[in-house]
Formats: sequence, C-alpha cells, structure tokens
Amino acid sequence: MRRPALLSALFLAAVAAVPARAADPAAPTAEQIVARHVEARGGLKKIRAIRTLRETGRVTEGPNREALVTRELKRPSFSRFEITFQGVTGVFVADGTKGWKLNPFDGELEPRPLSEEAVHEAAEQADIEGPLVDWKAKGHTIELLGKDVVGGRVVWKIRMTLKSGDRRDEYLDAKNFERLRTDSTRTVKGRPVQITATFGDYRKVSGASFPRWVEISASGRPQKLRITVDKVEVNPPLAEDRFAMLAATPAP
Repeated sequence: MRRPALLSALFLAAVAAVPARAADPAAPTAEQIVARHVEARGGLKKIRAIRTLRETGRVTEGPNREALVTRELKRPSFSRFEITFQGVTGVFVADGTKGWKLNPFDGELEPRPLSEEAVHEAAEQADIEGPLVDWKAKGHTIELLGKDVVGGRVVWKIRMTLKSGDRRDEYLDAKNFERLRTDSTRTVKGRPVQITATFGDYRKVSGASFPRWVEISASGRPQKLRITVDKVEVNPPLAEDRFAMLAATPAP
C-alpha cells in the first residue's frame, strides 16, 4: 500500500466540478443548512466538548492489502497518524506549524521533518470540529450551489472556500443533514489530484456523530481506498509529548 494513497485517506478536503444549478427562491440559505448539519452532528455544545479524539480502524485497497490505522487529534492543532502494514509502522505528526515523520515505507528509518505541503494538510485535518463548525469565525466562506444527488439521496451542495484559499464542496443530506460526500483538489508531489470522499454509517459517541466508514477515490487511480473505523474515543488522555519528535537512533 503506497504512502500517498494512505495519506490521502487521512487528509481529506474538497472542490467539485459539477456545475451549479439555478437558485431556488424557496430553498434555505447556506447558513441555515450548515446550522442544521451542526445540529445533526450533535450540536455545538457536544462538538466543542471534544478536546481530544482517537479513531482506530483499517484501510483497504484491493484484495489482501489492508493496513491498521490510528488517528489522534488534540486541540488546538496537534495530530498524529500511524499506519501499520505487514508489521511495519509509519508515523506522521504535526502541531499546526511544523511536523515530523517516520516513514519506513519509503526507506526513511529515522525521524524527518514533514514537508510544508504535508504540514498544511495536517493543520486542516487537526481541526477536530471540522471547517463547517464556526466557519465564519475561522475565516471561511460558504455558498449554496443548489441540490444534487449522491448515492440516490437528495443533497444540498455547499461550496466552501477556506481561509487558506483552498476550496471544497460538501454534499449534505437534504433530510437528515449528514455529510455524504466531500470533493477536493489536493497537490500531491507537485501535481493537482482530484479526491472524492464519501461517508456513511454514522453513530454517536459521547453525543457527537461520527462516520464509521469513508471511501476515497482519486483521479488517475482505478482503485478506491476504504477506511473502516472500528473504534472512536472522545477525550482520551493525550499528553503533548505524544506529538514530540522522536530522537534519532545513535550511531553505533
């Protein structure tokens, strides 16, 4: 399982290419739809009560290609992502401004700094609430592009422009306001890659709703990546040294 595909599974964001439809004067506003989405996730009080988060599960990409994954987040901007494949573990950590990695899949057996691109993606991922929560206070903008259909379900299509300038399109179920899909364009090794993430099997933990599976497809890749979340822990103890860079192995 190649690292770029696995990293794409962690760092999700979006920009869609579907044309906008004519505005419906009877439709709710983008602000009202996003507010309903936040309520569907458990409401602001429950979401803001999440100080740390740990998710563990499996990533599969075709037959006999399964890796174990763990994602840990801590406010304000700490993130740690571990991948174990065939007994080998890679670690990717960031604190919002810098980061490090231990990536034996690429032959890197000592901790090394993360690239600026990876730190940027990790900072976005470390937002426990997600960009739709308190979007205006975070400097993002939203726009309603109308209705669409995802997996046979009618959705509201919301275009988000993040403070960073990145754009993503969110597809929110028109009935229960769950997020069903996110479209994005990411830069991978200097090239733009279109990524689509679909979400399902929402369940609540400590009053907040989380998807239990995510499916990732990327332009130019025939296979899809599927993440199955086996366990979600809200507010597990995570000390800041959990995100500190490992010391290099002393030379013999």
